Amino acid sequence: MECVNTSGKRKAAIARAVVKEGTGKVTINKIPVEIYTPELAKLKIMEPLELASDKAGKVDISVNVNGGGVMGQAAAIRTAIARGLVEFYKDEELERMFRAYDRTLIINDDRRKLPKNPLGPGARAKKQKSYR
Repeated sequence: MECVNTSGKRKAAIARAVVKEGTGKVTINKIPVEIYTPELAKLKIMEPLELASDKAGKVDISVNVNGGGVMGQAAAIRTAIARGLVEFYKDEELERMFRAYDRTLIINDDRRKLPKNPLGPGARAKKQKSYR
């Protein structure tokens, strides 16, 4: 029985997906995707599954994710799932469809937080001046 391991990253979140033959079950940290919360994150996770619905129904996908926030984890999960489906089926047409829909389905989003500067509370924010 073939089994494919893939990963996806977004900010501090890292998702690892295992794709194998099955009946279409998708679990995230052992929770079925149907009852995953919040709803907005669930909709983001479901995008690659809906785009490749015929192929996603023939495999079981188990995802472990940690680090980051809720939406960062959702973006990492969808990348891991999309990569897993492409690698499991070795389908270049599926990969082209994912890239055309949203490039971050296949490629990790490499944006990170900027380092804090000494003149203010954050990377871009500066201390206010009251004499203008």
